[in-house]
Amino acid sequence: MTAKVHYREIVQSGTGFWGLLAFLGLLIALGLFAAYNMEHHGHWITGMNQQIVWGTPHVFAVFLIVAASGALNTASISSVFGKSVYKPLARVSAFLAISLLVGGLAVLVLDLGRPDRLIVAMTHYNFKSIFAWNIFLYTGFMAVVGLYLWWMMDPPWQRHYRIAGFFAFLWRIILTTGTGGIFGFLVARQAYDEAIMPPMFVIFSFAYGLAILILITMAAMKWTGRPMGEVILRRLKNLLGIFVASSMYFVIVYHLTKLYITAFHGVERFILLDGGVYTALFWIGQVLVGYLLPLAIVYHPTLGKSRTAVAWASVFVILGGLAQMYVTIIGGEAYPLVLFPGMEISSSYHDGVVAEYAPSLYEVLLGIGGIGIALIAMTLGMKHLKLLPESLEDAVVDPHAS
Repeated sequence: MTAKVHYREIVQSGTGFWGLLAFLGLLIALGLFAAYNMEHHGHWITGMNQQIVWGTPHVFAVFLIVAASGALNTASISSVFGKSVYKPLARVSAFLAISLLVGGLAVLVLDLGRPDRLIVAMTHYNFKSIFAWNIFLYTGFMAVVGLYLWWMMDPPWQRHYRIAGFFAFLWRIILTTGTGGIFGFLVARQAYDEAIMPPMFVIFSFAYGLAILILITMAAMKWTGRPMGEVILRRLKNLLGIFVASSMYFVIVYHLTKLYITAFHGVERFILLDGGVYTALFWIGQVLVGYLLPLAIVYHPTLGKSRTAVAWASVFVILGGLAQMYVTIIGGEAYPLVLFPGMEISSSYHDGVVAEYAPSLYEVLLGIGGIGIALIAMTLGMKHLKLLPESLEDAVVDPHAS
């Protein structure tokens, strides 16, 4: 049984804190600048076109939304599965999940070109569309996790917070399944159209969210002078290794399934061999940086004990996740639609031609602005709410640890 955990706001407000807020505010300002220009001039100033309608902003947005679900994993493990070792990080886990989702949704809304059209999407529903369902899943996720966090922090309600935690756990699984379903149910694109994609996105979320949680926890504990023991770090990095290995397993199964079916040989050759930047991002970004390097660090007998190395492993998982989203979303759109199987297609509408796409600075800035929104929300939350434990020493996390 863990010792009594005490939580405290971040009381430091020195130059470093205000400098951090200023930096994150700058990221948000750049994102708003990009959104204004995209709205004012139109999407022709971006790299997107009639073939690539989901560009780099969607890469950032989907990554943040998927990571939001995974960030809640630590809280779910403590409340739903009764692993008390993770309980001290449950509040940070829940608030981070909301922050990441807000950042991801902000990018999606600002990428619409006409953000006011969101009102139409919120008042007119086509329930045959997974996008309509996702509106309820995203808003419901914030409501359920917000309730979970409230009951977790408010003493009169603490005895009921496990109930809210159970519903939050179910909701996050459904949410990520819905996000993966956007691609899995889209039969027009050969790189999508696979039943394994919803569960694959679920396991992706575990890795992405935990990597971000590790970095934020390590940074916050160090900058505020709060001790962090070896037990919680060892548990988190081992869990990260399991999630990364599971993600790689799902990706292998996904591509083996595609390779087994003759109709998908073309798109597989495009992604794995002939796709140029997409092939490079797959093998170097996703596989090497996102899978192999983190696994090598986490399970190395020496590096696995180094806090700096574990932090780098988390960074690699995040970079690999962004590469994964880029290959999946944009690479999947770049491969030409197969309108007439077995036939060669040539027309003035670029049928049968790999779509050209180069992300513009506006797209990148908008995505970075979403990250800024998520991080500044998390920073202000830890500043004004009792989210961060005063100590994560071994005696507090697990008094019986050797």
